[in-house]
Amino acid sequence: MKVLKVALFALIIFSLNTSCFKDKDDEPTPPAIVKNEINDFVWTAMNIFYLYKSEIPNLADNRFTSEEAYINYINGYSEPEEFFESLIYQREVVDRFSFITPDYIALEQQFQGVFKSNGLESNYYLEPGSNTKVFGVVRLVLNDSEGSAAGIKRGQIFNSIDGVQMTVDNFNALLNQDTYTLNFATYNSNGTATTDDDFLEPTSETVKLTKKPYNENPVHTSKVLDINGAKIGYLMYTSFTGNYDKQLNEAFGEFKSAGVKHLVLDLRYNGGGSVNTAALLASMITGQFNGKVFSKLVWNENLQSENTSYNFRNTAAGGVGAINSLNLEKVYVLTTSRTASASELIINGLSPYIDVVQIGGRTTGKSQASVTLYDSENFSRENANPNHTYAIQPLVAVSVNKDDARVPPNGFLSAMTHFQMREAVNNLGVLGEPTEPFFAKAIADITGSARPFLSIDNNLIPLTDHVDKKLLDNEMYIDVLDHLPAFQNLR
Repeated sequence: MKVLKVALFALIIFSLNTSCFKDKDDEPTPPAIVKNEINDFVWTAMNIFYLYKSEIPNLADNRFTSEEAYINYINGYSEPEEFFESLIYQREVVDRFSFITPDYIALEQQFQGVFKSNGLESNYYLEPGSNTKVFGVVRLVLNDSEGSAAGIKRGQIFNSIDGVQMTVDNFNALLNQDTYTLNFATYNSNGTATTDDDFLEPTSETVKLTKKPYNENPVHTSKVLDINGAKIGYLMYTSFTGNYDKQLNEAFGEFKSAGVKHLVLDLRYNGGGSVNTAALLASMITGQFNGKVFSKLVWNENLQSENTSYNFRNTAAGGVGAINSLNLEKVYVLTTSRTASASELIINGLSPYIDVVQIGGRTTGKSQASVTLYDSENFSRENANPNHTYAIQPLVAVSVNKDDARVPPNGFLSAMTHFQMREAVNNLGVLGEPTEPFFAKAIADITGSARPFLSIDNNLIPLTDHVDKKLLDNEMYIDVLDHLPAFQNLR
């Protein structure tokens, strides 16, 4: 595009010089072509960085024969969202994750763990015997949130909101309100192992909740248990948020001081986050591989010179200091379909070095990393265009482990069938307690005992799940200025 701009500038100068011999009143002045500045930013950034650039003909370097053709093209889209979407490669199959936002300030808040929420995350199912009625099961209550203040517990069931029965058609709209009242119910299995005769019984219990700005510390639950002489650490970690790396390291400091020899890392509801934080967590779990490659980032064909790696380390910036490492040779990772991106990176990056025992369901299947790009000369936040607050978060690189293996597109699933589990509607258990089914399975393997635990599979498969909207769900992100320092004044 720079060549086209120079050529066009020369053409304009030539035209001005030759036209000076004509009477300016003889010809009308052509109207100026106004360039859509947001679409121009989107195209330029995607043309440089997009991982699947070669698959999108409209992103080719030689796509336009003139500046006018380019301007007419980008001006053909009135909405930046529509234009961005036209540049995405196979949205439903390959690139399910790139996005554009009109409010990068809200996005930046989410990078710091701040988003609007009442603190509840839930799974949703069809009621037994119905094709339309829906009920929810609270799977996670965020600490110090509206939900926790209201006394809501993991495993509670509700089937109505504001007195309205939830259905497949209305439950998302009901949940997307800022304020609503949950109407609770109980699940009755009718004393049988099948779901054919199961039913829900409404109760009189209700709770009114309001979504508010919430700052999430992803270190949700951290405990040390001594079971049959085995020192076991348990960590429910909900997001790879770099703003809380210090708190994560402190949790591992407690594990280290307690002499933890076995770790159960609960990533069931962790949709990903910072690649750097993933490398730090891997270093805390191990410690004996300092300086070796944890993960490598592979960029598009035009940026191969920028391929880089994240290594295991023993110190970190941001107030973390010395990393508290456990030097483990094995780690247990609890997973569900919500386990994505940087969470899967932990499994993929550690597997060549130590034994990673996966317990639970199949993960999301995302090996691509994204980056926030702003409308500025070098696509950084500094000196961003003051005329708008649009930013894009496109996939820009593939993350592979030291052996160049990526996360499978259909996710990770334990090859050991006895470690394959899904959460049961009527027995979620209490996080961090040895009777919680997923944790109990890990404890049984650690202690070598046939430790009894109850895992009722009632054959109800979740319709979907619901969390308060987070732009960074299922994202694995990096900082462009950290990895492309030479990319200055690109436009």
